[in-house]
Amino acid sequence: MVKEYLEGSLGYDLLAQKYSIPSSTPIKRWVRAFQAFGEDGLRKKQTNQMYSVQFKVDVLHFMKQTGASYQDTAIQFKMNEPSIIARWNLEFLAEGVRGLEKRAKGRPSMSKKPKQKPVQTEKPLSREEQLERENELLRLEVAYLKKLKAFQENPDAFLDKHKQRWRSNSTKKDSD
Repeated sequence: MVKEYLEGSLGYDLLAQKYSIPSSTPIKRWVRAFQAFGEDGLRKKQTNQMYSVQFKVDVLHFMKQTGASYQDTAIQFKMNEPSIIARWNLEFLAEGVRGLEKRAKGRPSMSKKPKQKPVQTEKPLSREEQLERENELLRLEVAYLKKLKAFQENPDAFLDKHKQRWRSNSTKKDSD
């Protein structure tokens, strides 16, 4: 299409109609890119170019100072994609210079170190709460010692008692 336009047989609008393109704007952009960079201006880059924040600010400053279009600015800075400059402009207008900073894309990687849980500082217990806690621990200790003593005195009776409980629970489940 670019060569056809440059040969002068058809204008932008007629080329758009001929190739069923809704607008002649892309053809205009292609012709300008071809005139500025040759065939390389029409090729899509395989790798994403990373631009510094300072470069982006310089590009936007140039565009504002000269009143150049996105296309003219892209050609001036040897870029073949003016839509990148348009995106930078929108980000700058919305968030300022911070909007032009590089952002991590995609989902963050899993860290090899497990996340450290924040250490919870235990608030000091009141005297009453300390006594209640100690009382509970003593109750548990007494209950444990009672069961241990019963087991030591008659291990078979202790085990039979707990087996019966387990059997009675399991037969109830089976009968349901």
